[in-house]
Amino acid sequence: MPFSHMPERIADWAAHFAPHQAQLLSAEGLEPLETLPACGGYVVLMGRELSKFHLSQLQVELFSESQQAVCFAPFCVGEVQVLVLGTRDYDPELMSWIKDQEWSIDGAHVARLPRLGEPGLLLMDMDSTAIQIECIDEIARLAGVGEQVAAVTAAAMQGKLEFADSLRNRVALLKDADEAILEQVAADIPLMPGLTELVAATQAAGWKVAIASGGFTRFAGHLQRLLGLDHIEANDLEVVDGRLTGRVEGRIVDAQVKAETLLALRERYGISAAQTVAIGDGANDLPMLKNAALGVALHAKPVVREQAQVAIRGLDLEAVLCLLLAGDRVGA
Repeated sequence: MPFSHMPERIADWAAHFAPHQAQLLSAEGLEPLETLPACGGYVVLMGRELSKFHLSQLQVELFSESQQAVCFAPFCVGEVQVLVLGTRDYDPELMSWIKDQEWSIDGAHVARLPRLGEPGLLLMDMDSTAIQIECIDEIARLAGVGEQVAAVTAAAMQGKLEFADSLRNRVALLKDADEAILEQVAADIPLMPGLTELVAATQAAGWKVAIASGGFTRFAGHLQRLLGLDHIEANDLEVVDGRLTGRVEGRIVDAQVKAETLLALRERYGISAAQTVAIGDGANDLPMLKNAALGVALHAKPVVREQAQVAIRGLDLEAVLCLLLAGDRVGA
């Protein structure tokens, strides 16, 4: 069917696909397919404002690279419209092109998509990923050293400082702060939009859900109790006589520990490597993202956005649920 005859909203295209689950993307529009060709990669477009405009721009790029593509029937996750295209090949240049687009929607290009309908492992960073704040910055603000700590946090997340040293330096600034501040921060933690829905959907599908955080167990434990998480890996703040000592107890959860946690949990729970998803926003999340079959940078620093498989800028955690349901849709 010619694009000129299709509705502007991609979500309204679903009825035009029946009885065909996928159609060939041609210069004129969409053409029915009796047999789905083998796909070496997938493009996922998702957003509340997804329209023919975005597909037309993608179409020009695909055709300039001589990429054959098929469109699968669109679907919605809440108010988010999702369109999945299968490409003949996975192309890193196409992935970079999608990341560079200043769209009002999000897009991704991957070689494979994990499936929500099969057991999997979801491992998330906590601060600015599962929740909307950096807990150490909030503690510091209440302790009166907010500006000093926030500056070090920002440099560490951008990869300008070695994480373990930066954490020790920040925690040292919290010496003698009242332990009650921790409970005050925990009581007011703002969850990232889409978190509860993502966790509920993956848990209902038999997935294991965990957090690996350079933050603190006081807050990761709060999320574990709230959401029923299977595992948390985080740092312990030393407290003596109701006051922070300015030290971290035990091993620091840095980039290497996060990456090792994903591999250890995958082995513990018997999860296929192809069914692992990691989400983060900072430079210390990159090894974890690269160890996963699907590594998602959420509202990430530029260095992370450039290196991660998928970079989400507009949506929140509902984007990850869109990607998993896209995997079910294409049967990847």
